[in-house]
Amino acid sequence: MTANSNVPARISIVTLGVSDLDRSTRFYEGLGWKRSSVSSPEIVWFRTADSVLGLFPHDELAADAGVPATGEPAFRGVTLAVNLESPELVDAALRTAVEAGAGVVKPPATTSWGGYSGYFEDPDGHLWELAHNPFFPFAEDGSLDLP
Repeated sequence: MTANSNVPARISIVTLGVSDLDRSTRFYEGLGWKRSSVSSPEIVWFRTADSVLGLFPHDELAADAGVPATGEPAFRGVTLAVNLESPELVDAALRTAVEAGAGVVKPPATTSWGGYSGYFEDPDGHLWELAHNPFFPFAEDGSLDLP
């Protein structure tokens, strides 16, 4: 952290507002993600390679942030991504997501930037990209190792 940097450059937690906590929990468990033991009936946590994913009822998340719970746009201007080591792993991950209940938004295909990518949506319409980017190496812990 630099001397005048008060906000560390990291994303520790992503919390998704969901309409049905049990359904969303089953979906992410269907991806093979492990629920943390600190989860409760009010919020569910999943540890990822380098951050935490939280699931929290949509209206309660809006209230916590102090914003209206209605008027949600069709595209929120945010996507989440899982980078994988090969195009074959992207295809396998998409099959797993579909089996867990995901909807395919954009089937994986070779990209203009030299990678391979596609999108699915979870039961609440949150967009997830599955991508293989040959220019983004992985660290031993599974996180991206960008220069």
